[in-house]
Amino acid sequence: MSRINTNVPALQAINRLGRNNLDLSIRLERLGTGLRINRVSDDPAGLIASETLRAEINGIRQAISNSSRGINVISTAEGALNEVSALLLDLRALLVSTANEGGLTGEEVDANQLEIDALLASVDRIANTTTFGGLRLLDGTRDYTTSSIDTTDLASVKLFAARVPENATRNILVQLTTSAETGNVSFAGAFAGTAQGAGVGSFTSATTIEIAGTIGSEVLSFASGTTLTSLRDAINDVKLTTGVTAVVSTTAAVAGIAATSSLVINSTAYGSAEFVTIKPISGNFVENGNNGTINKDFGVDAGVVINGQTAASKGLRVDLNSNGLDLRLYLTETFGNGSDATTTTSFQVTGGGSIFQVTSKVTPLGQINIGIGSVSSANLGNNVVGFLSTIGSGGTNEVRKKNFIVAQDIISEAINQVAVLRGRLGSLQKNQFETNIRSQQVALENVTAAESSIRDADMAAEVAALTRAQILVQSTQATLQIATNAPTAILALLG
Repeated sequence: MSRINTNVPALQAINRLGRNNLDLSIRLERLGTGLRINRVSDDPAGLIASETLRAEINGIRQAISNSSRGINVISTAEGALNEVSALLLDLRALLVSTANEGGLTGEEVDANQLEIDALLASVDRIANTTTFGGLRLLDGTRDYTTSSIDTTDLASVKLFAARVPENATRNILVQLTTSAETGNVSFAGAFAGTAQGAGVGSFTSATTIEIAGTIGSEVLSFASGTTLTSLRDAINDVKLTTGVTAVVSTTAAVAGIAATSSLVINSTAYGSAEFVTIKPISGNFVENGNNGTINKDFGVDAGVVINGQTAASKGLRVDLNSNGLDLRLYLTETFGNGSDATTTTSFQVTGGGSIFQVTSKVTPLGQINIGIGSVSSANLGNNVVGFLSTIGSGGTNEVRKKNFIVAQDIISEAINQVAVLRGRLGSLQKNQFETNIRSQQVALENVTAAESSIRDADMAAEVAALTRAQILVQSTQATLQIATNAPTAILALLG
């Protein structure tokens, strides 16, 4: 080439030098930041994927933090419930002490009642002052709110967890499929006459029987001529020691057939755990009632379906623990045994409860719902047995007024309620929060690795590329120098 106005080799060298300098700059930037993608032009598709993964990573980290905070909330509530449980155990001991009235003076009974009042006040204090970050935990503000509960069908409703749609309500439909029954034994007896009305028939000979129920047993002996009504009264007199009651059932006269009466012996409660046993020892129960055999009958648990799901029942108590709905109901006797005209009832969950977000995406499946009811003395217990506050001074079940058995049932129910709540909170912490943290940590590792493979620089590869870029820059610079000096050779032509 003998032209000097345009130095094409120099232009080519300059072009290559610019590209090599750009490559060197990129390698230096990647080595300086540790990132393969520093701007969108580095890898547009990779940047989009990386940003999506980064959003998920931040969500997972927050989910782990939320779960840890949830554990802190649960631990705070459980610690307070542990103290409430200890107070209830002390109440039980004081009740037993006060029931020993034959060995206590009136002043000691009064002192026990004062201590019971103090314990109830302590329970209320814990319920009203247990907080986490300013949020009250045990005063009922964390409980669910309900409406339209028919108290003639449902004696008590307790919600432990319910998934309620945002800004909406959730309907709970309760269907009775099987009526609850008590243990039941019927005996007509043997009578001197043929027409026995209004339960006034009498036995023709003396009889002795043993009656047993879930509480205990008693042996009862009756003289010849004892009426069914007298037998009924005798059985009912010992119902607190046997768990068995009796009624006289009279069949009305029909078409010239005289009215007849029979003795119906029932367990005091409903359910398959309840039973009645009649063991004949001598007399008419052996000869005419059951031919010398022992009659025993168990009750039947209510069969209940809640929102299409079969619930677990124990007598009139119904429990359902499913995904999104965890509750305990007590059916009324009229609804549970089928004597009510209706077999369905419903109510609405209108809100309340606590929601813990434990996944990276805000969806119902990524949330844990729990309701923590009030553990004050006015709320421990239920409408079936009564409430804890009633055993205090001036209450309808004041211990000092010898309401020992009722108070015992109330305290037992309160102890059970606190224990169940503690168990549910412990299960929530162990089986949901802690397992969620572990699973989210694994997810965080995998998603972070995926994001790193897209966005982070391979330092070994970049160092190698940097070395190559440095060599190419130096080589191009030398080439440019040669190309720049090439036109000077034309001077030789000028002599």
